[in-house]
Amino acid sequence: MSRSPEQLRALVRYRLDQAVETLREANLLLDQNAWRGAQNRAYYAMLYAVLALLATRQLDSSKHSGALGLFDREFVKPGLLPRALSRSLRLAFNRRQSWDYGEVAELDPEEITETVAGAKVFVQAIEEFLRESWFGKEENENGGSQETPGGKART
Repeated sequence: MSRSPEQLRALVRYRLDQAVETLREANLLLDQNAWRGAQNRAYYAMLYAVLALLATRQLDSSKHSGALGLFDREFVKPGLLPRALSRSLRLAFNRRQSWDYGEVAELDPEEITETVAGAKVFVQAIEEFLRESWFGKEENENGGSQETPGGKART
């Protein structure tokens, strides 16, 4: 489905807002030692950031593995984003799969803390990439204020 530039900007903003809010939830759960929930929300924060990126190319996937593959194909393999982000995303995906659907008897708080920290770095990197390469660029070129991923104006 083709979207207008305004619709694309709204979708990217929505997905980034989802990523930031979900990352906040991950940190709240981490503070409460709610390990499984923190891991889940950290991964989803990363996924929502990926969906924001894919929206800039009018791409989407109904499967998580498809979204991860598109992220690698469109942004990591061409060198637009570092491989470390892909590794962090895939680690969070695998941990979430294991802890949500597997038979892991005991969760490792250190691993989950690491995943939440990785999600923060990931979301910030995507926000910065979009700010520099796509998101807000049109307004800035027209002499207006530049929007940040959270939808706040920056002059």
